[in-house]
Amino acid sequence: MTDQIPWNTPSQPDTEERDLAQVSEQIPTPEHSAPSQSMALSLRHLVKEYRDKVAVDGINLDVPRGSFFGLVGRNGAGKTTTLNMATGLLRPTAGTAHIGTINIWEDPIAAKKQVGVLPDGVRLFDKLTGEQLLYYAGMLHGLDRQTVKERSADLLNVLEMGDAGGRRVCDYSAGMTKKIGLGCALIHAPSLLILDEPFEAVDPVSASNIQDILRGYIQSGGTIVLSSHVMDLVGRLCDHVAVMNEGRIVASGTLDDVCAGKTLEERFIELVGGRVVSEGISWLKSSSN
Repeated sequence: MTDQIPWNTPSQPDTEERDLAQVSEQIPTPEHSAPSQSMALSLRHLVKEYRDKVAVDGINLDVPRGSFFGLVGRNGAGKTTTLNMATGLLRPTAGTAHIGTINIWEDPIAAKKQVGVLPDGVRLFDKLTGEQLLYYAGMLHGLDRQTVKERSADLLNVLEMGDAGGRRVCDYSAGMTKKIGLGCALIHAPSLLILDEPFEAVDPVSASNIQDILRGYIQSGGTIVLSSHVMDLVGRLCDHVAVMNEGRIVASGTLDDVCAGKTLEERFIELVGGRVVSEGISWLKSSSN
């Protein structure tokens, strides 16, 4: 088990349409309520439109403080767009996003002090060493030099990268790159951590180490929003989940409420549809004749 970070301080329809409507009634999402101190993240009527596409279609979502919250959906469902708007990386067409009670578009500096972000396809200044990158991230967040130095050492130790701190990031493996990106997201001790596909291209050992770090972060009072395609992983790590499809939230609540006695993968397929049963391609079938 990886040691916890000691300084971490946490913020008439058809049949399928009827099924989705019933789920929405059983597991309601907030429509008009104001952001609450009990919520780490609150999205209200969030919309993102492009010239010929609505990527996010008026979603409402609350993430309780202290929760490990999973956001799942098919490719193109709008997960990354939603998280980018929630963290101030992408301006919404309409709607609001609050970190705690702070509107991220009205007071972005205050809001971003409360959140750490590991985006999908993370792009780092990879000509810097791991130590330099952590130092840069800490200084950007206004930490003093001594605090940055101490926290960088703590992070490299807990990420099991003590021997790699002096190497350039461009020489890191995919798993090491994810871990140093996670370190940059944690160095200012945010209350909310938002991770978009943090385990993609990560080997099993690194993935297990990262999971230990995230569990320690939750135990110390932090809140995590995790976007992933791996249903088993979300089912094991998360206590709350939201299912997104075609730019909308089709179910949200505790993991038990959303799953309704089934596995998350089974429930996901029920909610989003699109499963095609096929006998396969005839010319690919091998024959011993």
